[in-house]
Amino acid sequence: MSEGSGPPRLRPVGGEVAGTAPEMHPPGDGLTQPLQRGRRARFISDVIVDLGFLPRERVSGAVEEGRASGRTPEQVLLESGALTSDQLARAIAERFGLPHADLNVYKADLSALNLISPQAARRFNAAPIGFDGEGALLVAMGDPSNVLALDDMKLMTGHEVRPVVSSPDDIAGLIGRMSRLDDAVAAAVEEEEEEQGASITDIRESADDAPTIRLVNSVIAQAVEQGASDIHFEPAGREMRVRFRVDGVLSETTSIPRRMIAGLVSRVKIMGDLDIAERRVPQDGRVGLTVEGHSVDIRIVTMPSVHGEGIVMRLLDKEQALLSLDALGMSGAPRERFESAFHQAYGAVLATGPTGSGKSTTLYAALNAINSVDKNIITIEDPVEYQLPGVNQVQVNGKAGLTFARGLRSMLRADPDVIMVGEIRDAETARIAVESALTGHLVLSTLHTNDAPSAITRLTEMGIEPFLTASALDCVVAQRLVRTLCTSCKRRTLLSVDALRDSGIGAAFDVEAYEPVGCGRCGGSGFKGRIGLYEVMPLSDEIRSLAIKRDSADEIMKVAVEQGMRRLRDDGFDKVKQGVTSIAEVARVT
Repeated sequence: MSEGSGPPRLRPVGGEVAGTAPEMHPPGDGLTQPLQRGRRARFISDVIVDLGFLPRERVSGAVEEGRASGRTPEQVLLESGALTSDQLARAIAERFGLPHADLNVYKADLSALNLISPQAARRFNAAPIGFDGEGALLVAMGDPSNVLALDDMKLMTGHEVRPVVSSPDDIAGLIGRMSRLDDAVAAAVEEEEEEQGASITDIRESADDAPTIRLVNSVIAQAVEQGASDIHFEPAGREMRVRFRVDGVLSETTSIPRRMIAGLVSRVKIMGDLDIAERRVPQDGRVGLTVEGHSVDIRIVTMPSVHGEGIVMRLLDKEQALLSLDALGMSGAPRERFESAFHQAYGAVLATGPTGSGKSTTLYAALNAINSVDKNIITIEDPVEYQLPGVNQVQVNGKAGLTFARGLRSMLRADPDVIMVGEIRDAETARIAVESALTGHLVLSTLHTNDAPSAITRLTEMGIEPFLTASALDCVVAQRLVRTLCTSCKRRTLLSVDALRDSGIGAAFDVEAYEPVGCGRCGGSGFKGRIGLYEVMPLSDEIRSLAIKRDSADEIMKVAVEQGMRRLRDDGFDKVKQGVTSIAEVARVT
């Protein structure tokens, strides 16, 4: 490598070499050498304190909590949000006397990246990022003590390897860039052009071509890697646009050239066991795949449009870990009211909100909290989004005649203690659910309304007598999902009274908060992950009397707020002041 080209050179790890001066690095190159203190801390927790990331009392508490729960202190601090993954990486680097590489700043050498495949990098949780002054391969790792990975990479690359420490999130992002979707499209087009001399007469044959299969697999793999919930294939003139929905927001990923569109659509239809010859009406299908060790259930919907046939694929990671109510963002008095409701022996608990607002996830967290061997829990869902051990889960099957109402009637004969209905869609399902709650069963279900009080009026509109609703219903939870600010780049700001008023929040003083900036770890959006906003309304005697009198949702809302219910926007404002999300994000979803 010529002088001045490629990434900055590293000095030998371990400090100065006898007779030589340590090599200096230009500021901002992303590489930080260890402080090389005379007294090296023994534990990583000690290094965290020495570097000033956390006070000794907080770290000591994490040590005790980790000892009791069987976790490391670092895991406790990460999960609580007290420590960022980048701070932990810097502490590990200092503990082992190794350089730290900030991959958002350090420019990885492409020749080094290409020495191993993305699959191997994922297996090792490590990526080669450049070469040091002696020609050794620099390998970014979250765990530099993994000598087996280093030995394997030495054999695979033929280079001496030298570890540097980076955040696991940054390493995962770099590995994702190693297998760019645009490269997959270009490779597929190139192979197709090489084979275009052979005319393809059967569309099924084009769907089974290796380039088409590889392209579809690449799109799905990248969507899973980025945590996308949906993939949109949208015909647009001479090309097909591909968009991913990540954290509830759509963004364009790539475009498919016109000559590959027919084969791609047919390939997806074959995967979902759909009719490839039918292009005039929408079709529904599903397929189960294993992507990067995850069992993923994919729902496929085709949509004929004026520009051609489009496809939407919804991704459900069936092995995704169930979240606790803490992780969902529900805390304080609202959580106590909700927990009190679903721990009762009978009654109905409803989660309301628009599609994609996390209603099912909230109910799953409740089921997980009450799941025990002495309870018979049965669910009927469309689709089954999470697999719960010890719970009997039934999948709706419209073609076979198994609807929510029919399945619910059958479930009542199976001696259930707790019933979860995926969604109350019609009057018959609503009636059976209410009657089940009145006859000694705990019923959990979802409903599409904008706020909690509207759930009462919606059931009345479905034909349920108000006195039945008032007797059966115990609690209603309305919710939304907001994107959380990226912890690596969020910036402090001051929200003026006028800005708060424009967002629908009244305040007498300016408020300190945070705003999104954008960096490599969040894809430039300033946000990473989502959290819930909640409005929990238990049914008091006064609210039940209003329901029986068929009063409006506004009247019910007024009484509920007087009795202590916090509105969705109030919960959002609390999370803005805590630095969890931004005021613009709260205004967007509420």
